Amino acid sequence: MILLHTVLAPGGGLSAEKTIIGAVEDVVLLPWRVRIPARIDTGATRTSLGAQDLTISGVVAEFKLRDAVGGHRLRLPILDWRIYKTGGGTQRRPIVEIEICIGRKRLRTRVNLNQRRHLRYPLLIGRGVLVEGNFLVDVTKYRMLNPACSTTRVKPQSVIPPGLIPDRR
Repeated sequence: MILLHTVLAPGGGLSAEKTIIGAVEDVVLLPWRVRIPARIDTGATRTSLGAQDLTISGVVAEFKLRDAVGGHRLRLPILDWRIYKTGGGTQRRPIVEIEICIGRKRLRTRVNLNQRRHLRYPLLIGRGVLVEGNFLVDVTKYRMLNPACSTTRVKPQSVIPPGLIPDRR
């Protein structure tokens, strides 16, 4: 069930209806149809995806998702690099574009690839996605939305077609 909530905008006017989501939501990575648990983090500007066994070859990032979510190997073009401050210093991370499904909303977004093995959730959704999707977070709730996007859409252009890069499995 999707709950919609009308929120008063600053100045007292009505804003567009927002979709309420919980502190944790299941998200589907498209076009692979991989269901993955995500922590919704209003303190993070950007979205971060756990990338195990990350290798960089030219302008392509190849990595594996956690075994718990299928262990799929993905190859995506790197669009940019960003420096992130962490508890242990700074890290330079590749930025790629993915398409995700949260509830009934399909969103194309840029994510940084990061080793998130030590963290409970392999995907962290930042404010950029929350704003783009017009989401309102209720931190007292969990898994309010069931991903329900149509999967008939064409694959995102940022996905490298199989065979373009040799499969190293």
